[in-house]
Amino acid sequence: MKQIIAITALLLASFSLMAQNRVVYGKLTVYNTFPIKNVEVTSKKAKAATTSDSLGYFAIVCQVKDVIQIKPKAFQSVNKSVKGETDTLRINLIFINSKKNREIAVGYGYLSEEDLNYAVSHLEAENNNFCSYTNIFDLIRGQFSGVTVTDNAVFIRGGNTSFTPGASAALFVVNGQPTTGVDWISPCEIATIDILKGSDAAIYGTRGGNGVILITTRKE
Repeated sequence: MKQIIAITALLLASFSLMAQNRVVYGKLTVYNTFPIKNVEVTSKKAKAATTSDSLGYFAIVCQVKDVIQIKPKAFQSVNKSVKGETDTLRINLIFINSKKNREIAVGYGYLSEEDLNYAVSHLEAENNNFCSYTNIFDLIRGQFSGVTVTDNAVFIRGGNTSFTPGASAALFVVNGQPTTGVDWISPCEIATIDILKGSDAAIYGTRGGNGVILITTRKE
């Protein structure tokens, strides 16, 4: 009887563990354009591993609140949290451009020499992971330290320290034009984003006194 109870408990524990596991699908790209193949993808909790295919796609077993880890040579490492609602991921790997890394990327079969040379020469603005963010404010938080986002306003440390409501928020400048809000901009639409403060923001006069969020969107 004790043996039956022990076996039953073990089976229930196994079924419970299996219920917590699920398959997450994803695609790896570089320069937001070219698929990356032969890259190992692992899940930290489930301890599963797989490799991206010729089109950059992968499927991996994950547990609840798992972390997907990607650490290819010549690229920045990525740790991507998997939440309960995550079914698919699009991950753009950031290429660390150097002669040695170009040789590594081609030698490991991550992408072709022709595609890599074209990307490095023509797609510099695409070498980012902007599309991995849910919205522009998550992007700003993730890309820049020393910023606080409150009610769709950005406050930059080191700017004006008198935080009166509305007066101390940074100025948004999109494609050269000052604007009052940027919540309508999708992260994938952004080509470049930068923060200006101090003397660098002086060109915008008193409006730039609390810093400037400088955004350039992709051209159609």
